[in-house]
Amino acid sequence: MVLQSLAGLPAFLVYFCTAIVAVVAYLFVYTRVTAHNEFDLIRANEPAAAIALGLSLLGFVLPLVSAIAHSANVWDCMIWAAIALIVQIIVYFLVRVPVPNLSKRIASGELAAAIWLGLSSLAAGALNAASMIY
Repeated sequence: MVLQSLAGLPAFLVYFCTAIVAVVAYLFVYTRVTAHNEFDLIRANEPAAAIALGLSLLGFVLPLVSAIAHSANVWDCMIWAAIALIVQIIVYFLVRVPVPNLSKRIASGELAAAIWLGLSSLAAGALNAASMIY
């Protein structure tokens, strides 16, 4: 009975490791695209950067979860993860339209700018996840 329960372990490990790689890739790319250095700001104890990046990460992970649950295979999952990354980058540039100095404001600790970016990213991620229908 235990062996039957563990039959899905290899698939779990493949998808879980794929998801970890996708998250690391997302953080690497996203933090290079933004005009502020999130990790330097977080190391300097700047909550605005942590809020914006953390909510953005959730906005990426939601569609990644959907891709894992609905993909035909791991390559299909990675394609949808790349699409989710692109959506988050587009959102970053779109939310800068009404707040052109968004990154500067986040770097200076303004929570309103961080919350605006973070929740916009989260909203886009939820819509992205819901739109991943096969």
